[in-house]
Amino acid sequence: MSRFYPVRRDEGEILIDGIDIRDVKRTSVVGQMSMVLQEPYLFTGTVMENIKYNHVDATDEKAISSAKVVGAHEFIMQLEDGYDTYLSERGANISLGQRQLLSFARAIVDDPKILILDEATASIDSHTELVIQTALRKLLQGRTAIVIAHRLSTIRGADKIVVLEEGEVVEVGKHQELMDKDGLYAHLYNMNFQSIEDL
Repeated sequence: MSRFYPVRRDEGEILIDGIDIRDVKRTSVVGQMSMVLQEPYLFTGTVMENIKYNHVDATDEKAISSAKVVGAHEFIMQLEDGYDTYLSERGANISLGQRQLLSFARAIVDDPKILILDEATASIDSHTELVIQTALRKLLQGRTAIVIAHRLSTIRGADKIVVLEEGEVVEVGKHQELMDKDGLYAHLYNMNFQSIEDL
């Protein structure tokens, strides 16, 4: 989607609002999307600078609003200097969950049309995942989200779930439809939640 690799005409197409991404400038496509990865990257600087990173027109008010939407504002205000708290390289002086919340705040500061979450909740604790999932319900309204996840609780409410096995699409549907099919998705989902119950 970010057009790091060309989409060959004989292999299909990717459309955004009905327009083939090959017919649009890469900067235009990339400007409409934000991404949150499993390993959040924070740089040496303040919390505010990290949220506004790469968003030249973002105001402090917009950054604070984004932090509130994703549930990061509370922990930020508990830091010694709030939004002016200085973060060490890669955000090593805050928890992984807090780093991920800042990544979510950064991702939505420009109100992207497309949000890509690549294993964005895989490495966080259950409490932070709950905070993020609550925020995501609000955040994803009115926008397209592509969520890549092994933690199936993350995608349970998705409009469409695409199940891949060895690079091939094997199932497509909503959560309950896929559970009723009793295929790979249902097997993985049941296995995932069985292992939680066994703890």
